[in-house]
Amino acid sequence: MKTGSIDCVKNRIENIIRKSKVPEDPVHSKNMLEWVLKLKPNADIALQIAALGHDVERAVEDRKVKRKDFESYDEFKKTHAVSSARILEKIMVDCGVNGDLIEDVRSLVTHHEAGGDDRSNILREADSLSFLDVNLPHYFTRNSVEETRKRVLWSYRKLSDSSKRTASKFTYSNKELDALVRRCVENT
Repeated sequence: MKTGSIDCVKNRIENIIRKSKVPEDPVHSKNMLEWVLKLKPNADIALQIAALGHDVERAVEDRKVKRKDFESYDEFKKTHAVSSARILEKIMVDCGVNGDLIEDVRSLVTHHEAGGDDRSNILREADSLSFLDVNLPHYFTRNSVEETRKRVLWSYRKLSDSSKRTASKFTYSNKELDALVRRCVENT
């Protein structure tokens, strides 16, 4: 694999996500990669690209999946994952990435919300940790306490026991959010 094509993919992902209307998206993308590397220090390039671009559709307004269009939160997240995978596929084709790597990244991103195999499970785990680590304070400012509670529980329940212990140590400067998360953690 040519380094230039991988650099092209990473740069395009970063440039797209930088324009997201969700202010924490650029930080979440990089933080997700950090969590992937903590969970699997020898993560291959497909896992790394998938980590950086797993939410890319949120930054592409004409492709953005909207929660209000789905009855089920799980269906919304599944559609979001497929949409991000398709956008990443186009980016990789445009950058001259080989077909096997494209397929690998597409599959990983498609399954990053639900997991299902060792590598997809790493993405799911890293995504939930990153959400709880860096996204949650922003999410809380835009959503009700009840909606935030549901989202914390949804993310926390996807974690392995080891990652639950890690996440239970996160603290938040907003005392109301911190108390809400403590109650959620204690009740799962």
